[in-house]
Amino acid sequence: MIPLETIREMFDYNYWARDRQFEACEALNQEQFLRPMESSYSSLRDTLAHLVGAEWGWQERWRGRSPSREEYFRDWGPDRFPTLAAVRERWAGVELQVRDYLAHLTEDRLTRPLTYKNLKGETWTYPMWQTLWHVVNHQTYHRGQVTTLFRQLGAQAAPVDFLVAIDSGLKN
Repeated sequence: MIPLETIREMFDYNYWARDRQFEACEALNQEQFLRPMESSYSSLRDTLAHLVGAEWGWQERWRGRSPSREEYFRDWGPDRFPTLAAVRERWAGVELQVRDYLAHLTEDRLTRPLTYKNLKGETWTYPMWQTLWHVVNHQTYHRGQVTTLFRQLGAQAAPVDFLVAIDSGLKN
């Protein structure tokens, strides 16, 4: 099991890296933000929308509620994020919810199971700590895709390595 303090630190890093990518996105125009490209999601906007929506979905599950597929796509689909500002605004709210959850989480809760339904309606059960770690890992995976999308656009991607964060002053 991963200690709670390490999980909190990785979420701190996660938000640091997200914010660096947001800063890099500020240099793009709207056409670049929406431009269809080859990746898991069809644009930079769609990738960021997936990340914020997935994080929202997980924090809902951590609190005992499994959102439906219909609710997820209605409220968190890419079309709900016409601009980078819209992504940032919605994600700020999700971040507050996640940080609040992490602040009240206990070591004991980390080992207990979380049972939830995914967007296909399938029931899954994992220890809580594994779902938290999954979210951090999922974000890291897609941040790499964001970097690739920046390269496809001929734009400068943000350096978001963990040690860059430490060297930049992220607490360690």
